[in-house]
Amino acid sequence: MADSDFERADTGDLSGLTDDERRKRGLSPDPVLPGESAPKANPPKPVALSFWLWLAGGVVLILSYVQLLTSKSAVIDQYVKGTTDPKITPQMIADGITALLWYLLGGAIVFTLLFLLFAYKAREGTRSARTVLTILPVVMVLLIMVIAPIINYLTLVAVLLFVIALILMYLPSVAGYFPKVGKKP
Repeated sequence: MADSDFERADTGDLSGLTDDERRKRGLSPDPVLPGESAPKANPPKPVALSFWLWLAGGVVLILSYVQLLTSKSAVIDQYVKGTTDPKITPQMIADGITALLWYLLGGAIVFTLLFLLFAYKAREGTRSARTVLTILPVVMVLLIMVIAPIINYLTLVAVLLFVIALILMYLPSVAGYFPKVGKKP
């Protein structure tokens, strides 16, 4: 038996495998030639649902900061009433809160795009994308708590959607969909 026959018998037919299925077998990803389409992943239902929950959570997160921007006068009034330092004027607070809310909206858009990118890769079965999606919401919540503890009910709904999406990606029924990368002997 020739070496090439042994390799074919050992790995079987590799056409149509996704990159992560090839990695699970210890092989490099199959290159996609011009004019060819990459094999489509067929995720389990919890993983597919998780993707849509990441999307919904991102949209709700963006809407929460849009809602805060539309009601910024109430937020400004709250901070003006809570300020005891005579050096800080109401105009300074208004300018600072306005800038902060715009930065938070921009951050929500960036986090939503990151969630979608990694949720898409996780839907394809990429284990490292699932790991990033485990860390990213924690970083987002810590940033919100440290930088600007301005939270409304929509922000809490978004975080709840992210938690549910994350739980779906760690169910025992989908563990085989996120293969560990094989190592060559």
